[in-house]
Amino acid sequence: MPPVGGPGGPGGRFLSEDERNNRPKVTKALLKRIFSYLKPYWKQMLVVLVAIIVSSIMNLLPSVLTGKIIDEGLINRSLKKLIFFILMSLAVTLGANLIGVLESYMNTWIAQHITYDMRNKMYLHLQKMSQRFFTSNNQGDIITRMTSDISGVQQIITNTLTSILSNSITLIVAMIVMFRSNWILAIVGILVVPLFVIPTRSAGKTRWSITNASQACSDEINGILNETMSVSGQLLVKLFGMENTEYEKYESVNSRMVKLNIRESMAGRWFRVALSTFSSIGPMLIYLAGGILMMKYDSSLTVGDITVLVALLGKMYGPVNQLLNIQVDWIRSMALFTRIFDYFDMPVEIENAPDAVTPQTPPEGRVEFSKVGFYYDEERQILNDINFKLDGGKCIAVVGPSGSGKSTLVNLIPRLYDVTAGRVTFDGIDVRKIDLSYLRRHIGIVSQETYLFNGTIRENLLYAKPDATEDELINACKQANIYDFIQCQDTGLDTVVGNRGLKLSGGEKQRISIARVLLKDPALMIFDEATSALDSISEQKIQDAIEPLIASRTSILIAHRLSTILAADEILVIKDGTIAERGNHSELVGAGGVYTQLYETQFSKAINSVEKFDYTEGED
Repeated sequence: MPPVGGPGGPGGRFLSEDERNNRPKVTKALLKRIFSYLKPYWKQMLVVLVAIIVSSIMNLLPSVLTGKIIDEGLINRSLKKLIFFILMSLAVTLGANLIGVLESYMNTWIAQHITYDMRNKMYLHLQKMSQRFFTSNNQGDIITRMTSDISGVQQIITNTLTSILSNSITLIVAMIVMFRSNWILAIVGILVVPLFVIPTRSAGKTRWSITNASQACSDEINGILNETMSVSGQLLVKLFGMENTEYEKYESVNSRMVKLNIRESMAGRWFRVALSTFSSIGPMLIYLAGGILMMKYDSSLTVGDITVLVALLGKMYGPVNQLLNIQVDWIRSMALFTRIFDYFDMPVEIENAPDAVTPQTPPEGRVEFSKVGFYYDEERQILNDINFKLDGGKCIAVVGPSGSGKSTLVNLIPRLYDVTAGRVTFDGIDVRKIDLSYLRRHIGIVSQETYLFNGTIRENLLYAKPDATEDELINACKQANIYDFIQCQDTGLDTVVGNRGLKLSGGEKQRISIARVLLKDPALMIFDEATSALDSISEQKIQDAIEPLIASRTSILIAHRLSTILAADEILVIKDGTIAERGNHSELVGAGGVYTQLYETQFSKAINSVEKFDYTEGED
């Protein structure tokens, strides 16, 4: 249970150790950047400011009118004035509440529109980031910046900024009224305010510390439950006979949790005792000082005046407490904006050149690598001095040990990454000079990790070509060797594939992804180990789909299946980021190099598995 602010609980918000150590540096540039998001809504902000000022003043008026009710209504025994001031007090309260509703609406409207702007800007920015960004950053952190962090901005605008304005105005107006009523009692009242604040801050710190310990204890309990109550966890516990050990561990943490909860509850109770005591002392001191003044020194001082000062004293407690805590809110707000701006400031590595060209002639898909080098980290070179040429209509197979840089090589063509040395050309033009949309529209990649959106087969296919006709969809599915499967489904192309395509087998997902790429009708087809994780039946169906495709268009194959490699016009053997060997199968297989090793291990296993599968089917 978090610490509670205000008179009802041990308020106060405190910075954690990590927040204290990593508090952001607040600069003029940072503040200017933050307020740039408010600038388009300055008119609405002006309305909010006026509403806060009027509402703050009106909220104090009932306290002032209380003195009139007592002096002119009750003591003077004037029923007419008593009713008048009571009605006026009710009217002022209602008016303040109505203005508060307007202020709340405008605040929320501004906050929602600012977060709308920030989310759109962030999403657009992240869409432009290179593949390097998504492979090197935690996905959860990216989503947190997009959701929780930007949502936190809304809380800053609706709560923090409003709180600063509202509490400051209330405090200033209350002090002015108190000093105008009686400066001596006003000073007594101001001296009493710390008596309200001190127990709140002290109890708040104690409870904050206990709450943090309780949260850590709760996290530990949840960790034990998640580990031991899952199917795999329970199996492990039973197989190793650790039931008693795990129970003792859980019982120990649970016992600590009970003790912390009791301490937290009692911390709140002692706070309420202290606050109740000081709440009585404050008014009593004002009544005492006021009584002495009224009886001996100032006959013009009335009971109503003293009552007004006591009421205003109560009104000052909340703003003072809130403003004392504002430093914490301010630091957290600045930290939140800093986190968001950190993402905004990340450079876009892959973007269109200012003079990007869009070729007008139909593309052939010709590719050439000239002295290409690439690294993710300067200390570890991935590709080095890669040179090869792929003519239109031809096919190149790229083979090599795992981690040799095969996938990285093909990712340089559609500019998922940019080369760090040399250049890659598409139809004779450096890919960095070609319009990105044009380049990626004419390159189709089928990867080993197929991704389907949670929708129908039709929706996933139309992602490649939103205006595709029914005949085009059917033709693409036939070419991908998936149409027979689709026809067997009750809803055909409108069959739901599930989240990430989980309702389909690996082979079915892969063939749908091939059909999706075919709808683009790309000039260059890249198959990145499209059958590496599939069973023999699925692999053969995808192979039957791939072979006619590579015969009809420019293709690059990263494959472990020998029959696919044999269909290529040239084989590049990659090892340690360089082209170790090149040639056709017959030239490479007897050379005794890397290809020979791959043939005798990886490729021969693939041959044996197919022969075994064919033999078994013959028996059936």
